[in-house]
Amino acid sequence: MAYQIDRYSNTLLTNVEDGTVDQTTDLKFIGKNYAGYGEIQNENFLFLLENFSGATAPSRPLSGQIWYDTSVSKLKFYDGTKWRTNGGSEASATQPTGLSIGDFWWDTTNDQLYVYNGTIFILVGPQNAGDGVTQMQSLEILDTNGTQRNIIAGTVNGETVFIVSSAEFDIGASNTITGFDRVKKGLTLINTKLATDGVTTPAGHYYWGTASDSLRLGGVLASQYIQQASGGANTVFSTAVEFPDAGILIGNSQDLQLLIENGTEGVIQNVTGNNSKIKIKNTNGSGTTTHTMDFTANGLTPSQDNVYALGSTGFKWSNVFSTNFTGEASQATALRVGTDFRTASSSASNNTVAVRDATGNIAANLFQGTATQARYADLAEKYATDKIYPVGTAIAVGGEDEVRAASIGDMCIGVISDNPAYLMNSDAEGQAVGLKGRVPVRVNGPVSKGQAVFAWKEGVCSTITTNALVGIALEASTEEGEKLVECVLKV
Repeated sequence: MAYQIDRYSNTLLTNVEDGTVDQTTDLKFIGKNYAGYGEIQNENFLFLLENFSGATAPSRPLSGQIWYDTSVSKLKFYDGTKWRTNGGSEASATQPTGLSIGDFWWDTTNDQLYVYNGTIFILVGPQNAGDGVTQMQSLEILDTNGTQRNIIAGTVNGETVFIVSSAEFDIGASNTITGFDRVKKGLTLINTKLATDGVTTPAGHYYWGTASDSLRLGGVLASQYIQQASGGANTVFSTAVEFPDAGILIGNSQDLQLLIENGTEGVIQNVTGNNSKIKIKNTNGSGTTTHTMDFTANGLTPSQDNVYALGSTGFKWSNVFSTNFTGEASQATALRVGTDFRTASSSASNNTVAVRDATGNIAANLFQGTATQARYADLAEKYATDKIYPVGTAIAVGGEDEVRAASIGDMCIGVISDNPAYLMNSDAEGQAVGLKGRVPVRVNGPVSKGQAVFAWKEGVCSTITTNALVGIALEASTEEGEKLVECVLKV
């Protein structure tokens, strides 16, 4: 009597016939009365002990199986689709695929650690660039009184260029930092020393940007400058420079105006001449200033025909709304059919445009027209099923309606058909059940051309001999799992 090998989930894995060795998995299952079983049994224990140790992954894995990959000295597990590292991080020169949220990847090219958020990889660190350290560092140093001070040091290629501190102090001799003696409350640049009264040396570093206030300008105190408006009246600006809603005029002819309309609407306007325009210019990577687009009375136009792009592959507009679009589009989410807009679908969905799926097939509930050839040639009849079954399911009489999925011990009457050559009771409720001819059949495990297939479990067939003969395979397959195999029906 054959051994029935069930998985931990109580689902059937395989049947081991007497006097045989089953090789469905990477372990060998020994049938009853098999001579010389000791070596096989001991090897199975050895394989488990060493976790299938080797540079090549096991060829017939099951979900949950463990493998020690000797090529990278890592323990891996099979998730049902691929081998994954058990703990730690994925180490590779390129971004790995198939990771889950929270998984790590060590970039072996740049020696950096990333974490996967479900969509992209986010850099954890280190944020190095070049041979030296390039990062913001939190440091503890001692001042001249031996008091511990906490600072943030901005380091570029091993050189500290600025320090951020919440207090003012002099750096102690036990932990000197090149280019610094006194640290001020706030941000202190390198080579801003006591000897220069807080001014960086001529060959030193500078702060480039806009500041709301300054104690000195060119070494001269702010209080020593005279502030005067163009009209002659003295004007002292507040912390924010303000202009009225009328704005400001720029140019010898006061062509460009920046103003506020309706109290809150900012406006940039060319106010001089007819057919005026506002040009947009930018500097490219080589330092050349290019004229890209114009704002005119007729709208927004590029400066040259078919040269500049709107958006990019890395920075796309979320939505573009327009009454009409003239030009070519690389892709579209919907196709206009009459007055309706319909999306594409690879399944037989209502009011969609039929497209090929990954296998090159087109699905539809009903084809109206003339076909020059057909893939399947079977006689079918409509039967009421207890639920909707996929194509290729073996069917037996019984269940809550007329028919149900067939299993071991059932008398199979047919197979769910997708494209019958002739369909009886076509207007009846239910599914088309192929009775004669050639149809695709759901088969689990390898099958040879000309081999008989039998109803096995929940409508799926196998080559295990039972009383429920379904058909003869017209093609061979070495796949271990379930797939469709074209068969000639023998029900």
